[in-house]
Amino acid sequence: MNKIIKYVLYDILRSRTVIGYTAFLFLMSFGLFNLESDPTKAVLSLLNVVLLIVPLISIIFGTIHFYNSTEFIELLVSQPINRRKIFLSEYLGVALSLAMAFVVGVGVPAMIFNPGPTSIYLVTSGVFLSFIFTSLAFLSSVLTRDKAKGIGIALMLWFYFSLLYDGLVMFILFYFADYPLDNITLGLLSLNPIDLGRVLVLLNVDVSALMGYTGALYKSFFGNWTGIALAFGLMLLWTIVPIYIAQRKFVKKDL
Repeated sequence: MNKIIKYVLYDILRSRTVIGYTAFLFLMSFGLFNLESDPTKAVLSLLNVVLLIVPLISIIFGTIHFYNSTEFIELLVSQPINRRKIFLSEYLGVALSLAMAFVVGVGVPAMIFNPGPTSIYLVTSGVFLSFIFTSLAFLSSVLTRDKAKGIGIALMLWFYFSLLYDGLVMFILFYFADYPLDNITLGLLSLNPIDLGRVLVLLNVDVSALMGYTGALYKSFFGNWTGIALAFGLMLLWTIVPIYIAQRKFVKKDL
């Protein structure tokens, strides 16, 4: 299993796509920190880009890589190697390479220009999102043999979590504004890993006052170590559950 992970990881890290992705993140991060006199404002600007770009690149790259590696996977399956190990090795190789690219591209500039908890939360959230959306990418790929359909499913998932979900939540909160929605609001937040990452970083830079009553609610719940641990625990679940489902389908799938 370790040999497969090393092979996949080394192969991906040499690809132009990942090198370009790393360079883009690094130049963008470096530029934002140099343009903003206040490092905190730069982190907020960087957060908005990270929450949009990282999930998109992770889910698209993961899906395309899986389909392009079909022949390699079939070769491995023909060998006396457990299918679960093959699938998890492919996943870890892709997820680790994207996470490493993010750490170099965003984590290094963030820790140089703004060392502290805010940057740590930003980098940790970005790493989790890399693993989560790679997990969703592999699930999309296993659901169908058709590459176009698989990429379509992946794009729909990204569109839902990045754009559509927030609109649905706002509609629910507006439509049922006369009812107590404290627990429902927290529950809805847990259903979107991107929102979890966003709230953790925003609360750490103390802009909850700008978020009104909802910000105060998030602050009271996620403003302590228990809430932070729960948030990262939920993001861990978002990583494990899709890849577990995808793995079960892959094991039973007729290649």
